[in-house]
Amino acid sequence: MSTPYVQEQPQAIAPPAVASSSRFGPLKERAARLKKKVTTKQGWIGDYDYAWLCSPRLPFMKQSDRAPPFYALDTDLPLVLAISSGLQHALAMLAGLITPPIIFASALNLDAETSAYMISASLIGCGIMSLVQMSRIHLFKGYYLGTGLITVVGTSFATLSTANAIFDAMYKDGTCPSTVGPNGALIRGPCPDAYGMVLGTSLVCSFLEIFMSFCSPKVLKRIFPPLVTGTVILMIGASLIGESGMANWGGGSNNCKDRPDSGIFQLCPTIFAPRPLPWGSPEFIGLGFLSFSTIILTEIFGSPFLKNISIIVGLVVGCIVAGATGYMSDSTIKSAPAITFLWVHTFKLRVYAPAILPMMAVYVSLAMEAIGDITASAEVSRQEVVGDVFDSRIQGGILGDGISGFMSALFTVTPLSTFAQNNGVIAITRCANRGAGRWCCFFLILFGVLGKLSGVLLAIPNPVLGGVTTFLFANVAASGVRVISNVQFQRRERFILSAALAFGFGNLLRHDIFRHLFDGVANPNKGLQGLFDSITIVLSTPFLAAGLVAAILNLLIPQEPKELIPDESSVEEVDVESQDEKKH
Repeated sequence: MSTPYVQEQPQAIAPPAVASSSRFGPLKERAARLKKKVTTKQGWIGDYDYAWLCSPRLPFMKQSDRAPPFYALDTDLPLVLAISSGLQHALAMLAGLITPPIIFASALNLDAETSAYMISASLIGCGIMSLVQMSRIHLFKGYYLGTGLITVVGTSFATLSTANAIFDAMYKDGTCPSTVGPNGALIRGPCPDAYGMVLGTSLVCSFLEIFMSFCSPKVLKRIFPPLVTGTVILMIGASLIGESGMANWGGGSNNCKDRPDSGIFQLCPTIFAPRPLPWGSPEFIGLGFLSFSTIILTEIFGSPFLKNISIIVGLVVGCIVAGATGYMSDSTIKSAPAITFLWVHTFKLRVYAPAILPMMAVYVSLAMEAIGDITASAEVSRQEVVGDVFDSRIQGGILGDGISGFMSALFTVTPLSTFAQNNGVIAITRCANRGAGRWCCFFLILFGVLGKLSGVLLAIPNPVLGGVTTFLFANVAASGVRVISNVQFQRRERFILSAALAFGFGNLLRHDIFRHLFDGVANPNKGLQGLFDSITIVLSTPFLAAGLVAAILNLLIPQEPKELIPDESSVEEVDVESQDEKKH
């Protein structure tokens, strides 16, 4: 039997395809994606409902019930939406960023040129360090730098009240120059060195928060539960309303609020202003109320885009009226450079020993704020708020806060911390994409580089700024109330909150109660005097005093057993119908 021959030969097998080993491959792919995004309609516009974003809510207009699409962290975002959302984030936080440097400059009587630089440096530093917070850089093992969310940083309000107490101590001990007016009032002289001491002290104390970031997030949340963090945030907002917001609303937070009989602060903001008036004049009150009411009207009738920048709308409307009525001067705009950057002005970085203890307490409060803000950011970004990934976001965010505090001092900016305002922008626009966050950082840096913009911001009259910042600071206090509202209240929690608020509000309403605490100590040495000053600053700062009391009592007072809900069988049942029959 013969073996049949195979008529067809098998085809040759093609060699396996080998991926190109060119190191320019990833770069070419990225360039191709960028080209597609820039040259196509889908890449520019996408399918977002821009009409919904910009339509006002007027009574006679029919509103669409359709929500726009949600853009997650790493979704490929249309350029127009990324740029507009990034601008929205930048505008939403702009008022909060410029307020602290303006208040610092006013408290130290710094000249307009230095004040404008401080605003620019704050904007640039916030833009740079926000990029770091959004990056989520893996360090080693399970440790990260950054949150990987749209977690922007800004100049911390927590530093304001502490710095004011530090400045008071510096003027009192002669570190800063001051003179006594004809009526016996203390008139502060310019003291840029005091700002440098706050920067140097914050640089050293930032290592405390860096160290805290390597502790277990579970331990931190146990030591600083919402009861403690909410109390601290509430008191920060309340103290800023009294120390800065309402004071500026009346005309100025400097010496003019005491209405002296003579001197440059006899009128507000000074006698050299375009239209100076006594503190609390109806003209000042009216300007502040105009800005304040504009924010409310924007919230009622404005589009979603305008609602997110209602603070800016209030500033713009107030400035238009103030400029038309002669309360604004263009001197700060003329003196500001067209282009600026970091280190155009520098300050002597030194450590002020009495400020070390209070500044360490500030960094502890910044870590507490970061835990709450990062949790809120994760929630609105539709990310898990439990588990290892979330804990790593908390750890990376606190580390980012600590490094931001260190770098900000080198950037000539007071400590930067996580901002909460942007969580509202994410929730309303449904855009949690980090691409939009990077555009936000770009706009912040751009605003800082444009020096004339700092001059414009510095020209805002105090009453307009006061009307806006009073609302802004009240929003901070409301955030504290929201955090406290999540606590399940029993007798223990009520007791701790009462004790903390007793110190906090008591200190806020009578802020000079601890000023003479150590006057009876005769001839203390320099080290002991520094310790006394540190304790006085801590006790004289409402949120530090309240937070310290809340944290200590939270650790000392044992947990109570949960109250048992009565069983349904033990609840007396009332037959309503039979009761009605008896009445009739």
